[in-house]
Amino acid sequence: MEKKLQNQVAIITGASSGIGAGVAKSLAASGATVVINHPVAATKAPADEVLNEVIAAGGQGITYQCDVSKESEVVTMFADVVKQFGTVDILVNNAGLQRDAPFDQMTLEQWNFVIGVNLTGQFLCAREAIKEYLRRGVDLTRSKAAGKIIHMSSVHEVIPWAGHANYAASKGGIMLMMKSIAQEYAHKKIRINSICPGAIQTPINRQAWDTPEAMDALLTLIPYKRIGQPEDIGNAAVWLASDDSDYVNGISLFVDGGMTLYPGFTTNG
Repeated sequence: MEKKLQNQVAIITGASSGIGAGVAKSLAASGATVVINHPVAATKAPADEVLNEVIAAGGQGITYQCDVSKESEVVTMFADVVKQFGTVDILVNNAGLQRDAPFDQMTLEQWNFVIGVNLTGQFLCAREAIKEYLRRGVDLTRSKAAGKIIHMSSVHEVIPWAGHANYAASKGGIMLMMKSIAQEYAHKKIRINSICPGAIQTPINRQAWDTPEAMDALLTLIPYKRIGQPEDIGNAAVWLASDDSDYVNGISLFVDGGMTLYPGFTTNG
């Protein structure tokens, strides 16, 4: 793979598994030094496995434990990364989770937990990244942009999802936060975009694909007739983080096999 991100430092939150792990591997393969964030001590072992794969493939990086919903931990993570590597060039705001329930049975704890990680966590990390980009400014030996932020949203920033109101609300919030800060900081040459995955084959949605019957049902929602893989998102992240997309700012990039194309209408509705 071409080293389009050579000499750049990327923090990928929630990178011990799933989409985050795939993005970390793709960015590392493109030359970035990756910071593989994981939330708690119990997730250190899988984060280490991701790092070992990165190193075995010729990349470099570290793991870093930080609960992105905790302001003090996020501030410390960015300060430590800047101290170790000099700066941060790329933030992939990926950490996210689900706590599903029918809306009339959803507890405040379930609501707050999902919003805290999925939306507040992205706010906290983006804020610290922007502070660093403003401090450093543009360094053309690194990139045409002062810095890049990639928010991990979802097709559910536009598709309602019954039984998942907290998750869908968090992704809708990400969309307008992303666009608002992209507008606010574009003149400072800070590029901020979102990737909106559709169905990606990861542990978070195992029940949707782990039997032939489940997979068949899922594919009725995907015009391209295959489930996505973490590297599909990783490839999109490399493009958005590279100078190839230097004129791209404030977009929601749907990587979904056409899930947002209203597949129910493929047979005339």
